[in-house]
Amino acid sequence: MSGGIHGRPSSPELVDATIGFLRDQLSPHLEGALRHQVRIAVHALEIVHREITGAAAHDAAHRERLAELGYRTDAELAAAIRSGELADSPRLRQILRDDTRDRLAVANPRWLPDATPPGP
Repeated sequence: MSGGIHGRPSSPELVDATIGFLRDQLSPHLEGALRHQVRIAVHALEIVHREITGAAAHDAAHRERLAELGYRTDAELAAAIRSGELADSPRLRQILRDDTRDRLAVANPRWLPDATPPGP
């Protein structure tokens, strides 16, 4: 991935480098609450990294799913669900599963059913 107009390092590269520093260089030298806070910061940056590297694909897939059901926005879909227009729709259930999978892939991929458990 080129850095585009902003050059290198790219945003994902900067976030990845920061994650590495916090996790591999700083965290081993900390204890207690501060070490825990650094771990939380690492997790937050990992979410940001996954979001900026996968957001465009997830957004496009979500728009395609909405369009397949005949809606342009989440608000339109929510209104249709509330009104019962999509009651008992197997395709809607699958689309909601797919959207949830994409969200979990960003929030915490380890929560996905087919995720590889973390190493030792």
